[in-house]
Amino acid sequence: MGARVSAQASFFRKKQENELSCRNCKEKEMLTDILELTKTLVRIRSVNGTAGEAEISKTIHSWFEDLPYFHKHPENLFFQPIPGDTLGRGSVIALVEGTKNPSDRRTLLLHGHTDTVGTGDFGYLEKFCTDPDALAQHLKEAALPDDVKKDLESGDFLFGRGAVDMKSGDAVFMEILKYFSTHPEELSGNLLGSFNPVEENAHTGIITSLPLFLNLEKERGLSYIGAVNNDFTTRLFPGDDKVTLYTGAGGKILPCFYIRGKETHVGQPFEGLDASALASELLNILNLSTVYADTGQGEMAPPPSVLKLKDLKDFYNVQTAKEALIYFNYYVYEKDMPSITEELLAAARKAGANLTEKLKKNHERFCRANDLPFDSKVPGLKVMSYADLIMLSRQKGVLDESALDRLTEEELEKGTEKREVPLALIRSLLDAIRFTDPVIVLYYAPPFVPHCRADRKDGGCGENLYEALAEAAAETGKETGQEFRILNYYPSLSDSSYLKIDDDTESLQCLKDSFPEFDRLSPLPLEDIQALDIPAINIGTYGSDAHKWTERVNIPYTFGILPKLEMALIRKLLG
Repeated sequence: MGARVSAQASFFRKKQENELSCRNCKEKEMLTDILELTKTLVRIRSVNGTAGEAEISKTIHSWFEDLPYFHKHPENLFFQPIPGDTLGRGSVIALVEGTKNPSDRRTLLLHGHTDTVGTGDFGYLEKFCTDPDALAQHLKEAALPDDVKKDLESGDFLFGRGAVDMKSGDAVFMEILKYFSTHPEELSGNLLGSFNPVEENAHTGIITSLPLFLNLEKERGLSYIGAVNNDFTTRLFPGDDKVTLYTGAGGKILPCFYIRGKETHVGQPFEGLDASALASELLNILNLSTVYADTGQGEMAPPPSVLKLKDLKDFYNVQTAKEALIYFNYYVYEKDMPSITEELLAAARKAGANLTEKLKKNHERFCRANDLPFDSKVPGLKVMSYADLIMLSRQKGVLDESALDRLTEEELEKGTEKREVPLALIRSLLDAIRFTDPVIVLYYAPPFVPHCRADRKDGGCGENLYEALAEAAAETGKETGQEFRILNYYPSLSDSSYLKIDDDTESLQCLKDSFPEFDRLSPLPLEDIQALDIPAINIGTYGSDAHKWTERVNIPYTFGILPKLEMALIRKLLG
């Protein structure tokens, strides 16, 4: 009896060893396949706004077409074109339906972007920047920072434009979809892969895919339980050895300030109010100020950063600037738009008060130095939002919305930059109400990127997604030795923001009220996003220097540990 038990134990031990060996073999094969597929994708120069974006979509579509699953189910492979796009760009969307329980229509969305930023930052190495093998050879002869040189010599990093942001992430998703297309019996539910262009500026790829997601929900009965993005992640500080996973995406608004002062001759500088000086005061108050940085769930968003500051003079003269424009990148985690708007208006009022006080002091010193009587002539300043300006125009009976529409169209036809189209509208409205005093008008301009988070305590999809991620990370960490941390908000802009909106109706209305020509300048299908309401997490590739010429992806993690983690997550959600 004992011999039989011993033989049986030996049999099962050998069976386990064989299964482990087979699994290790498959994982090694998957690592190699993902690495080679990443190189193939990187070699396609899919810079945002170029025909390369259409080329990479064709390559990915053809790759899926060649899989036996899609020979059998061609109705599950889609190319979703961007309407009216002259470059022929579009998203590739692939549905793998599980057979473990065919009636289970729960669906996990795997999405990634396929475009990259430009390549001019590579300088003399630009011609090699999309050939990882050739680039690695030439980098050996380049003057590199110590940390980059160390990574190059280690052999653990793949260099090249798009390597970490985020073609390696696309390759991981493609191979995972390939695996489950050959093993659909392991899935109780479905996987939907979406590979989108135009992420690096306007997010048009994911936005124009939303109708297809909704149609699949309606026509095919899909029930979305969450989304996973593989956009790049990196260390949070020097020496950080943990990989960060995110359960939400930060949003972004672009607050703009049209500033009209009172011009004067430079010989009588204290008789006016310089618009450029007002813009500078506003810059000093808002730029990189953590006082105005949003916080959410104990995390602070990057503070406001100035993106443009200029006066609006067309030519040189000795007159101080009458008009100026300044706008900021403003990350949003949880604040609502009414609160943000009031804070920004208060900052503008503070800028006016600061400049007025400064001018009075300097004017008094000037008069004293020249033995002149001091008589302050600093003009008053009004601060308002675009919504306030519209309301004033309506109250005075001069609001002509059709005229604003025509003016918008004229500006767009002239090629006026979208963020500056509202200047013509504001000038027109100020003229209509006959307002000639100095004024600062706050308005919002594109892009608007919603903020969203997988709520860990919502009792539904968000909570399930978070718990599955936490469990998968713990198990993968135990198996591989890799430590993970889970934070709420992915700190870079992400396509995930267009799958769910955490702003309520009042907050969105406040945004639109001070966003001139919202539907024309920033046409977002808000109702589609609200209807989908898909909580999204970012697991991500891992590496360094995204958007820099030293961009590189860590091979052992991204092609080894990451697929392990995501396969574990999928099995917990759909296994």
